[in-house]
Amino acid sequence: MVFFFTTNVTSPPHTIYMGLDKHENEDLIKWGFPEDVWFHVDKVSSAHVYLRLHPYETLDDLPQAVIEECAQLVKANSISGNKMNNVDVVYTMWDNLKKTGGMDVGQVGFFKDKEVRKIRVEKRINEIVNRLNKTKTERTVDLRAEREQRDREEREDQKKKLLEQRKREKEDDDKKKKDAETRSYDTLMRPENMTSNLDADNDSDDFM
Repeated sequence: MVFFFTTNVTSPPHTIYMGLDKHENEDLIKWGFPEDVWFHVDKVSSAHVYLRLHPYETLDDLPQAVIEECAQLVKANSISGNKMNNVDVVYTMWDNLKKTGGMDVGQVGFFKDKEVRKIRVEKRINEIVNRLNKTKTERTVDLRAEREQRDREEREDQKKKLLEQRKREKEDDDKKKKDAETRSYDTLMRPENMTSNLDADNDSDDFM
């Protein structure tokens, strides 16, 4: 079971989701999308909250208000963190999550610590948490199937773009060749580059 939320502080809205328990978190770690941002309360047990970026959007593009909403949601879904003030929430891109064989279920590390960001949450803001909870839906998701479908669509899109690029390059090459042929013809037809039968006769007289 996966829980979905919508943050409407941006237009278009962003989708936020999280798993039911640590076992579902394990699947989310394995089958997340490259465009997902992962949130977790630092040094405290909490839910794994993910935010899906829009196409071509980067983490640097993400408005601070969206980050704050995700931080509030992950704090609210931490048994210990929800009772604490001034907690840190860490977040990073999904592809920076590192899972090794010796880790417990739902536990993760990072490939690059320098790519992990942090936001301080002073206290729970019920207005934000309640607003997000009103958008909450839940459904059973085949996370692997969704990821594989996403990857297929990406490959098809890349293939389409490559074909379009090759088409443009061919059109550019054809235009350059045509322009070169036109310039060559124009040069050939200039008066100084043209000869006549009279010129040929004069040359003959001069030779004799």
